[in-house]
Amino acid sequence: MRPAATAAKVLTSLCLIAAIATSVAVDAKDAPAAAPAALATFKIVATPLPSERLLDGTVEAVHQATVSAQTAGRIAAIAFDVDDQVPAGAVIVSIRSTEQVAGFTQAQAALKEATAREVEAQANYRRIADMYQRKVVARATFDDATTTRDAAVARLDSARAGLDAAREGVAYTEIRTPYAGVVTRKLVQVGESVAPGMPLMVVASLDALRVVAEVPQSIAAQVRTARKAAVYVDGRRVEASGITMYPAAQPDTNTFGIRLDLPRDERGLAPGMFVKIGLVTGEADVMLVPRHAIVERSEMRAVYVVGADARVSLRQVRLGRTRGDSIEILAGLAAGEVIAVDPAVAAARIRQQAGTHD
Repeated sequence: MRPAATAAKVLTSLCLIAAIATSVAVDAKDAPAAAPAALATFKIVATPLPSERLLDGTVEAVHQATVSAQTAGRIAAIAFDVDDQVPAGAVIVSIRSTEQVAGFTQAQAALKEATAREVEAQANYRRIADMYQRKVVARATFDDATTTRDAAVARLDSARAGLDAAREGVAYTEIRTPYAGVVTRKLVQVGESVAPGMPLMVVASLDALRVVAEVPQSIAAQVRTARKAAVYVDGRRVEASGITMYPAAQPDTNTFGIRLDLPRDERGLAPGMFVKIGLVTGEADVMLVPRHAIVERSEMRAVYVVGADARVSLRQVRLGRTRGDSIEILAGLAAGEVIAVDPAVAAARIRQQAGTHD
């Protein structure tokens, strides 16, 4: 093919491509723009809610016991360690029981002897009593038989009591838990000598927990009247199932002790933890917004506000406590204002406003 013909074909192709591009550009310009996503909004209203005073509290187990030794001896075995679950009545510590078992055996023997002597004295009394009725023996002989019988009965009662005490002494060598729970502290080791009253282990039941705190006397009357409170833990608000407030103040701090009972089997809490408690002291108007409407940028918290002219703007706010799916607004908004529920759609609307303005 000649060079002139080739050049003509290339020129024709370039012109065709340019025409197609021009046509597409014109069509794109004339095509209607995509409709923006609908902007869901939320109107701010002042909602009357309980006013709370936040205080520090400490979680503790309702049922917690320091298990102590009830007899002297040397630790023979420890069946559980810290953080072990313990069933009710389980033996957690065993004390060497040689002396106690020997005392129990001796008490058994004493009981057998006392029983035999009581049987003999009863038989002798019946025989002497019959002879005394028939005027065969003197009154003094009958009185001696009666005294011997009564003494034998007393010795038998004493032997039975001694056996019960010896049996209890053997039982004291096996330290048992008063209820099901978890071992929180182990205070002795195998081989140590213990005496009555010496602490051995601390067992706590985690099924029932409560929070203890000190209430300033300035709000004590309001708290006592309202008798409502909650515990804040891990972003959750847990209503107290019961409130006990001490009637007398501590003289050194001028505060009243308070106990907040928590619902049973409440997870995320353990004895010894510090938590925040909210004590209801009255009622106040609170502005709540959906949590997902909050925009977090570094240390800034903001919401997208929709003005009366439908224009969207970003405004910084100060947040309060979380209440379920909502959160309190302490500053930055006023009742009656409207905010965007979906921050992503609101941000797109702001970009669209900027493009329209340009």
